[in-house]
Amino acid sequence: MLYNFCRRLARLVFFFCRWEIEGLENLPCEGPVIVASNHISNWDPILVGAALNRPVHFMAKEEIFRFPIARRFLSRCHAFPVKRHKADRQAIRKALEILGEGKLVGIFPEGSRSKTGELMKPHAGIAMLALKGQAQVVPVACIGTDRWFPCGWRKPLVIKIGEPVQYVEYYERRLSAQVLEQVSQDIMNKIQGLLSC
Repeated sequence: MLYNFCRRLARLVFFFCRWEIEGLENLPCEGPVIVASNHISNWDPILVGAALNRPVHFMAKEEIFRFPIARRFLSRCHAFPVKRHKADRQAIRKALEILGEGKLVGIFPEGSRSKTGELMKPHAGIAMLALKGQAQVVPVACIGTDRWFPCGWRKPLVIKIGEPVQYVEYYERRLSAQVLEQVSQDIMNKIQGLLSC
């Protein structure tokens, strides 16, 4: 399988680049999980996918899928497209389908890369998936990927995996804008906590 081959190759590369994984034991062994990470580099999904011991189905920006070769490659690596600047119902349905199968969905709640390294405001989609999919959310922090390549490849890469959280108290509530904003921001706060410690 292409995903497994790419994962092994990435792990080999990152090993020689002195990567560090913290908190891998926090990843649930089974059941639907949303992996929510900060996003500071194109290396982030590769780093996260290589670190975790379960396959991750990443949401990736729709523009990349316009190129046939990239589309085939990403699809075989479990990625699926999402339109970033509007509510993409098709992507949400796809993510819920994956969660319904008890698998992992990888999301960058900010929707795009941060050019400053600081966390940006999250989109509400992360909360909608967590609540509708009744999934555990695992916060993840990628550190060092923004200065890793090409000139900083000798600097260590760190990925921190936080404890899972599940917003059970919201499952029976109406998904108002306020609820979605509250849950989304709580997830970002947990990512910030990993970056700060």
